[in-house]
Amino acid sequence: MNLEHSNKYNKLALGLLFDTVGYLSFIIPGFGELTDFIWAPISAWLMTKMYSGKKGKVGAVVSFVEELLPGFDIIPSFTLMWLYTFVLSSSKDSSSEIE
Repeated sequence: MNLEHSNKYNKLALGLLFDTVGYLSFIIPGFGELTDFIWAPISAWLMTKMYSGKKGKVGAVVSFVEELLPGFDIIPSFTLMWLYTFVLSSSKDSSSEIE
């Protein structure tokens, strides 16, 4: 699976899907927290496949911890990473070109 080279809108769609999978643990209280132990390493691995380098590694750690901590599943880590990568970083790159 080569998620690293897919275009930014494919990454957004995948990110929304993966965040939704993370939210599914809220459906069945108690059992859902057990599924987080399975989903946490998978989400971290997917994050490293979607985003390369240091950015992907940091995102993977954040995603892993966020999935393991009870009640933190509400944080859309994949969507936030997409926003950071394609909106915030893009605007920083554009502003440095202007100067």
